[in-house]
Amino acid sequence: MNLSREVKTALLVLGCIGTFIFGFSYLKGTSLFDNEKELYAIYEDVEGLMVGAKITINGYSVGKVKNIDFDENYKNIKVTFSLRNDLNFSNQSLAQLYEAGLIGGKAIAIIPSDVAGEPIKSGDILPSEVKPGLTELVNQQIAPLQNKIEGLLTSADSLFAGVSNVLNYESQNNLKLALRGLTESISNINELSESMGRIVNANEKVFNSTMDNIETTSKNLSQLTDSLSKIELSITMRNMEVSSSQLKSILMNLEEGKGSAGKLLNDDALYNELLHSSEALEALLTDLKEHPKKYVHFSLFGRKEKSTSKK
Repeated sequence: MNLSREVKTALLVLGCIGTFIFGFSYLKGTSLFDNEKELYAIYEDVEGLMVGAKITINGYSVGKVKNIDFDENYKNIKVTFSLRNDLNFSNQSLAQLYEAGLIGGKAIAIIPSDVAGEPIKSGDILPSEVKPGLTELVNQQIAPLQNKIEGLLTSADSLFAGVSNVLNYESQNNLKLALRGLTESISNINELSESMGRIVNANEKVFNSTMDNIETTSKNLSQLTDSLSKIELSITMRNMEVSSSQLKSILMNLEEGKGSAGKLLNDDALYNELLHSSEALEALLTDLKEHPKKYVHFSLFGRKEKSTSKK
């Protein structure tokens, strides 16, 4: 059967229109042939969520976002999304809005609930929440640090204000005077150092001679120490012990009255006799000095003097 040109043109136009409708529906995330469940979720803010964004369960894609619009009160955002018809989890499951990536926009994750409830059906509104993204987490971490920095800047400002109040005109002058005195002290120290240097240079020979004398004395002390170390101290100590024993024996003999010295120290009679003998000897010497002729006779011719008559 031959078709006319008008019929062919009409069929071509209808095919293009059907292809356009199918492609548009596919891009919107809807399907003309599949029977899907249509569900809803309410959010306060859906920034970054686009029509056609995926719906996932444990990371697996099970649907797409079909529409984003205000709710009946124009306070929140109502998101319409489709799910596979074979899914039968509880209608108390959570629809969590999260960031799919740094540049991937946002998506919705279905978190099945363990709470008993009716299986989902088209038209149900699931509980919803917004999971903080990377930007929100960074802002949460930066906010306390920002507060601390602001407090630190406030403290620094107060410190500088206090320093400005302390360093008034009089304080500044006192500080200048103190710095000037410190400079003069440093100059005096430098002059003293130069004077000490000149003194050392002028007496360098004396210092060298003194150091030589000290070195010679040190050598002599070293030789003396070596000589002392070579002395047999054990023999010397032994001799000292023997001498000490002998001295102890002599002292014991003297104390016990042995020997002449012991008797002299301990016998009073012997002491008295020695004392009388000493007195008699002293009297004889005195009489000898006063009457020497009585004891000594000189005769040139051998003549004897007559003895004096006794009364």
